[in-house]
Amino acid sequence: MSVSVAIVSDTHGHLDRRIAEVIRGCDYAIHAGDICGQEVLEAMQPKQSVVAVTGNNDPYCMAEFPLPEIRELHLPGGVVRIEHGHAHGHHSPCHDSLRDKHPEARLVVYGHTHKMVQDKTRTPWVVNPGAAGQTRTYGGPSCMVLTANDHDWEVKEYRFSEE
Repeated sequence: MSVSVAIVSDTHGHLDRRIAEVIRGCDYAIHAGDICGQEVLEAMQPKQSVVAVTGNNDPYCMAEFPLPEIRELHLPGGVVRIEHGHAHGHHSPCHDSLRDKHPEARLVVYGHTHKMVQDKTRTPWVVNPGAAGQTRTYGGPSCMVLTANDHDWEVKEYRFSEE
């Protein structure tokens, strides 16, 4: 059995409509923080459920909807651990620090930098989907989709033009 997981972060109150469409085609969706609005989570409509964590800006804009700092998603073939990442280095979170904090994971998802990254140099893999909104998208809103089964995991990147 294979499942698909949309991975987004750093919407800052706006979810790009094209990314919302990618999410609708997936079984699950992950939001790695700096959501900045319950309407963003409501716009995320995967087939199953959304797993979201708080970002460093969310305490100011989502105080009425508090979220945990770390979550996990159990999938065929392993566990995804999610956190915003700002606690591991403000401008450039340390992937070794993220790996050390989540050694049981197959994949660690973080946000914060707004820059898309896939680090598969060792396990757990560490990925950042970039920014899925309008703020500091570095070339356009972006997201990732993880396809996972008991044996193989693949992460595909999506980047859309600025509107």
